[in-house]
Amino acid sequence: MKRKLLLASACLLVLATGIQAQDLSTLESKRVHLPNGWSLTPAGTSLPLGDLPLNIAVSSTRRYAAVTNNGQSTQTIQLIDARNDQALDQVVIHRSWGGIAFSADEKYLYASGGNDNWILQYAIENNKLITKDTFKLGEAWPKAFVSPTGIVLDDKRGLMYVVTKENNSLYVIDLATHQVQQQLPLSAEGYTCLLSPDKKELYISLWGGDKVMVYNTGSRAFTDSIAVGDNPNDLCISKNGRYLYVANANDNSVSMIDVKARKVLETLNAALYPTQLSGSTSNGLALSDDGRTLYIANADNNCLAVFDVSKAGASVSKGFIPTGWYPTTVKVLGKKLYVANGKGFSSFPNPQGPNPYSKKEHVGIHTGDATQPKRVQYIGGGLIVGTMSIIPVPDEQQLSVYSQAVYHNTPYNKEQEQMASSGMAGNPVPTKVGDASPIKHVFYIIKENRTYDQVLSDMPEGNGDTSLLLFGEKITPNQHAIARQFVLLDNFYVDGEVSADGHNWSMGAYATDYMEKNWPTSYGSRGAGAKNRTLLNKQYIWDRASKSNVSYRTYGEFATRKEANIPVLKDHFAKTFDGFNLHIKDTLRYRAWEADFDSLVAANALPQLMTVRFGNDHTEGLSAGRPTPFAHVADNDLAVGMFLEHLSQSPVWKESVVFILEDDAQNGPDHVDAHRSPAYIAGGYVKRHFVDHTMYTTSSIIHTIELILGMPPMTQYDAAAMPMWRSFSEQPDAARFKSLPANVNLDDVNPSGTRLAAISKGLDFSKEDVVPDQLMNMITWKAVKGENAEVPVIVRAAFVKPMKAADDDDDDDDK
Repeated sequence: MKRKLLLASACLLVLATGIQAQDLSTLESKRVHLPNGWSLTPAGTSLPLGDLPLNIAVSSTRRYAAVTNNGQSTQTIQLIDARNDQALDQVVIHRSWGGIAFSADEKYLYASGGNDNWILQYAIENNKLITKDTFKLGEAWPKAFVSPTGIVLDDKRGLMYVVTKENNSLYVIDLATHQVQQQLPLSAEGYTCLLSPDKKELYISLWGGDKVMVYNTGSRAFTDSIAVGDNPNDLCISKNGRYLYVANANDNSVSMIDVKARKVLETLNAALYPTQLSGSTSNGLALSDDGRTLYIANADNNCLAVFDVSKAGASVSKGFIPTGWYPTTVKVLGKKLYVANGKGFSSFPNPQGPNPYSKKEHVGIHTGDATQPKRVQYIGGGLIVGTMSIIPVPDEQQLSVYSQAVYHNTPYNKEQEQMASSGMAGNPVPTKVGDASPIKHVFYIIKENRTYDQVLSDMPEGNGDTSLLLFGEKITPNQHAIARQFVLLDNFYVDGEVSADGHNWSMGAYATDYMEKNWPTSYGSRGAGAKNRTLLNKQYIWDRASKSNVSYRTYGEFATRKEANIPVLKDHFAKTFDGFNLHIKDTLRYRAWEADFDSLVAANALPQLMTVRFGNDHTEGLSAGRPTPFAHVADNDLAVGMFLEHLSQSPVWKESVVFILEDDAQNGPDHVDAHRSPAYIAGGYVKRHFVDHTMYTTSSIIHTIELILGMPPMTQYDAAAMPMWRSFSEQPDAARFKSLPANVNLDDVNPSGTRLAAISKGLDFSKEDVVPDQLMNMITWKAVKGENAEVPVIVRAAFVKPMKAADDDDDDDDK
């Protein structure tokens, strides 16, 4: 711990040196601000990559590097000239995920075929990738669930080792005959595998098992397992084979294993501060050629952590290197580093978001050193694309400058675990964890998938583009009334990108690396995606409530009528309230909540925290005989209005607050950023007729709830998020809210016989986001605007919202 704190102090001292300060100034002059409140100042130069690059392979002589891009949109394998840092070739792959390896002679490249359940072999001819062969592990999804991940070759023995993350197995394959010689079960999802330098042992990281398995290649059997941290993923090993390093994503750590002794010799804290809070997401490892320096890719801190590991058991933090957004892997090539940034260098607006099939040419999007035309402006894939950072290995002085930049990019610090970064004495939102608030009851409503411009762009008080309006005041009169009577938030951004990770972010201020790397598979219709319990966060807001002796109850969020989806909600969910089901009106859900609420108030047993799911604004497209998009959204709006009216008429109104947000913003366009979404606050201590332009995020709502209820943060993200104190007043206003009737018939249904009805026929709306969102967005847009409507072509700059100083109370600076 002392080492890390001393490093931070040393970094600040370097500011006094002229040339280094200028280098820092140059680096930070190109800062990019992300919609989650964090920033980027990527070091080095870059190459454009594809959608969600997850792994880099380097050939034996370092002549080539290869990248596998595994996102929701087009998946590709890229071949790179690693000596000259130039792209050579790119091939589209039907399905892929993670695993990639060169043969020792550099004639072949092997890549995981994802849920096609095979390994593809490419010949490298004239610097091109030529598909040569496949190694089949099973029938393609959905007939079989295999999903190969890690690949490693033993060329001398003619063997390929493959681990999988769906049927949780190790495959040993004969390269000559293509025959599977062995299939051995693993106890959890495999992430990757690595041979010892002498090829006598194979090490396998078990993503969901918190351990490393040891397979003896001679006896062809598992001989041991070694417990490590939470969500172990990437591996690397010293040249002498003595020390194995394992990245643990949920623990922000790396386990240094003494292979001979079969035990963890040391655990390295890769976070920027000594913290147990998730949020660094260590998920990539590489050793320098001399084995003295370890580089750790911290996906959610957007940096590399650098450690001196020359003295085993006494490693020392050397500093940090800024990368792009969500670095997934790092490789050392002599005196330079290759880093794959899973989300590139920026977030973007998506004015053409709901109509990916527009005939008009889409605007180019700048990513690193190249401008690439993008055919689809969908937040889940195609809009945000990866990059390769190429970074010269820094000397001590340069590393110190880089470290300062990383700290400046990071809004989180250790003190925020107990003290908010911003606030005001006497405000109902306390600045210190545990301080009292006059607000005693928090109601947190989660809705589905809308952007700000879709719903609130017709409010002239805010920053809206009315050409992108779909569900304006006529359809959502209650949400407009809440924004007008209480607070309009026009600078609010969701932390998630789709519902799969959005609900984790909404309830836990985090999404695991397993979730982030697997949801694109299902959203791209390439497999089941994130389906196992490994997708769950270490804790959710209800866990925090339980540990803090805060009473809680959930209605449809992480629960159904029959059961709770996570242990902490057992005996804390309403058995009369339905979860996501578009065949049940949200207004009926409201009635179930109302009856339960009234009984709890009458019994003086109302919980301090209540989470409620109203999800019908998701809609069912133009499915014949089902409610129209207008009817679904209006039903959702009325439920929200009735909820607030009933609460405002109750005896707990003055000491209550209601937060309402969308779990993500994927189903629509926005001219500022694809993450911008409507959010609402109401309650006795909430300001009236106020416009708050402060930049807030999903994690801001979580942090505000925690401060009000006296709970510490769960992750680095809610700890760092700006509390929403500017929207609150020291003096309560007990004026009631009156809900407004729907302006459309809630029983209106879509006609049959139309082209859009035919497209919608047979689509699966049993669960959120099963229908491909590009298709859903197109249907919704044309349903509202007309079948022949084109989305207006609007060109906007990337998100470059300035960070707000913690002590700056001037609201105008947040506009």
